[in-house]
Amino acid sequence: VQLQASGGGWVQAGMSLRLSCAASGGTLSGWRVGWFRQAPGKEREFVAAIRWDGGSAYYSDSVKGRFTASRDNPKNTVYLHMNSARPEDTAIYYCAGDSSGYSGVYSSPRAYAYWGQGTLVTVSS
Repeated sequence: VQLQASGGGWVQAGMSLRLSCAASGGTLSGWRVGWFRQAPGKEREFVAAIRWDGGSAYYSDSVKGRFTASRDNPKNTVYLHMNSARPEDTAIYYCAGDSSGYSGVYSSPRAYAYWGQGTLVTVSS
């Protein structure tokens, strides 16, 4: 299975953007999916994650209340809805997924064996 993040671009602060994570060569049904980002000169950080069934989602403190993770299993796609974008949200965003058994926290990169290419989001002030 290959994952591909898309939907990045340039937005002004306060605006919204929706990122998509699509799977090819397989299905995302049954997969937990996480979103991570890496800003220039900074380490990769957790943004959001969603359970395989969409029943629960998890967010970093920096995006909680502004970003929402959702999934459309028939479309084999997971979304990250970015609202009230801020300049500090500027980064390359990656989606990652896995379907294996896991009992750790979804915010850890170790929760995901499959990673997609990133998509660049630029938020201007």
